[in-house]
Amino acid sequence: MSIEKKSALIAMSGGVDSSVAAYLMKDHGYRCMGTTMRLYRNSDIGLSEYHTCCSQKDIDDASEVAFQLDIPYEVLDFTLDFKEQIIQKFIRTYESGGVPNPCIDCNRYMKFDRLFAFADQNDLQYVVTGHYVRIQKDPESGRYLLKKALDPGKDQSYVLYMLTQKQLSRLQFPLGEIKKEETRKIAKDLKLCNADKHDSQDICFVPDGDYVGFMEQYTGKKYPDGPILDPSGKVLGIHHGAVRYTTGQRKGLGISAERPLYVTGKDMEKNEVFVGEESDLYSDTLYADEINWISMDPPAEPIRVKARTRYRQQEQWATVYPDGTDKIKLVFDEPQRAITMGQAVVMYDGDIVVGGGTITAVSEKGGER
Repeated sequence: MSIEKKSALIAMSGGVDSSVAAYLMKDHGYRCMGTTMRLYRNSDIGLSEYHTCCSQKDIDDASEVAFQLDIPYEVLDFTLDFKEQIIQKFIRTYESGGVPNPCIDCNRYMKFDRLFAFADQNDLQYVVTGHYVRIQKDPESGRYLLKKALDPGKDQSYVLYMLTQKQLSRLQFPLGEIKKEETRKIAKDLKLCNADKHDSQDICFVPDGDYVGFMEQYTGKKYPDGPILDPSGKVLGIHHGAVRYTTGQRKGLGISAERPLYVTGKDMEKNEVFVGEESDLYSDTLYADEINWISMDPPAEPIRVKARTRYRQQEQWATVYPDGTDKIKLVFDEPQRAITMGQAVVMYDGDIVVGGGTITAVSEKGGER
């Protein structure tokens, strides 16, 4: 294989960010090719064609931008893989009591591997996306570092913690050094068709946020009612399917009490939902697996990091206790609210991503110390 230098495959979602990323790469002298991954067909998941991101409308927008920028463009169909690896895992995680992060799973198990394979088929050196994040090579260690974007409000490092050294060596993120306002201005100056298009905030295959409705429509199941219990085991009310309730939830419980009550846990086998006071939500210890280390090899001894367990959460100081190469116990200095199984924990050293993984268990109540 003879890869052409200064050539790039642009992952084009149909949104403004990836469109401007394509323009910037071409403007910097790269031979570019655009592609959009078709991950599902709207009719397969009961949605109209123009209701969600990753829709046919987005493919049309990406195609129009590629035409305007005069770069070749191709749609890659991975609908079967997406069903098996992302949608079905999404459903399994909810049914086992966790809260999935399908965007991270899609990045980890599908998108980048397939983009690199397609780039290789077309002798393209780099893969480019519109993510707001930066890459830097450490001259001392020789490792590629994943760093936060310069625009803190748009930083997407949390969802890219799974990138490997091999992938980082061939990735470029041209938006990592600029602010979103500048991206919009470039798009408007170029008169791109999607210059004013809103950013997608929802799960692509559940745009209305009703993930249980989607699961019932997709699987044909009806998730049954069951008891809502207080810490003593007293029945306080009836839930309408345990999958509907997440740790920390207060609204929509349909119960009355002297003090506010929150979902503190679930027993999926018994179809029970547990509630308690807000102090019951706090834990200082989590366990995670499938750890991907970026800035360092798997450590042999405990290390100090800052970490977060949600996308927009402020990082908090913690100590990491490694358990082999791909598992950790992480203990926060101060208990954190509503740490949830299935979500990602991502570790930082300043603006550098140390690594991350999937939360598999949370300690019992941490409370105040």
